[in-house]
Amino acid sequence: MSGFPKDAMRILKETSRTFYIPITFLQKELKYSVAVAYLVFRAIDEIEDHEELDNDVKCTILMRVSELFKQPFDNEEYLRILGPVKYQMPEVTLRLAEWLQACPKDSLSIVMNAANEMAFGMAKWAKANWDIHTREDLDDYTYYVAGLVGVMLSDLWEHYGEEKTNRELAIGYGRGLQAVNILRNEKEDLDERGVSFVPDGWNREELFKYAEENLTKADEYMKSLNKRSIVLFCRLPLALAHKTLKALKEGREKISRAEVEKTVEEVQSN
Repeated sequence: MSGFPKDAMRILKETSRTFYIPITFLQKELKYSVAVAYLVFRAIDEIEDHEELDNDVKCTILMRVSELFKQPFDNEEYLRILGPVKYQMPEVTLRLAEWLQACPKDSLSIVMNAANEMAFGMAKWAKANWDIHTREDLDDYTYYVAGLVGVMLSDLWEHYGEEKTNRELAIGYGRGLQAVNILRNEKEDLDERGVSFVPDGWNREELFKYAEENLTKADEYMKSLNKRSIVLFCRLPLALAHKTLKALKEGREKISRAEVEKTVEEVQSN
């Protein structure tokens, strides 16, 4: 596919260290589809995460962007929706239309549907100031930002005739990775954004349990995969999540660069 932007992989590498290497394991059409999806998700995520935007503004923008994914993407309308905040947005967000144009045509609807759902969920949670009170709230939030990515990947595996997988386990895979992120960034989220993703009455121990439950589903999901390139893709982020969880339990903030590199080698040599 000669139309794939040369610098798309560069931007992917700059914005998603965890997924850049696994994406390079995938075969051509699938690689481009997944790369596009991650760039699109990061583009939306940058709006949700923006430190200077008011929550209501985030909600309005994300809701309107969500609607754009229901039809052929209109870049002029997108830039109109961003309005004055576009000057505060990173390159990955401003070039959203380019990423979609680079998507293999036969998988575009799968990526667009997932982006529509993610933008809607992020809008909803921005409006609620990410106020999480119950386990159901946490499940809902982690579904929108990560579980649905698992479902989309499963749809792509199946679409390309590679794998048929259980969607519930795919959601667990996404949630498990997100729960580890929440544990890792808990203090930072509270200090810098005034946001806590911890349900009422939970302590850190319960959050660890939540992460472990979902990572167990992720391990089950792995057992259902057969295609080597897809196994490699899914194995690396999961291995990093397990190691990060162990490090956090030991009281470390994260795993070292050397541990990351060692994990990449282990995953590729198995």
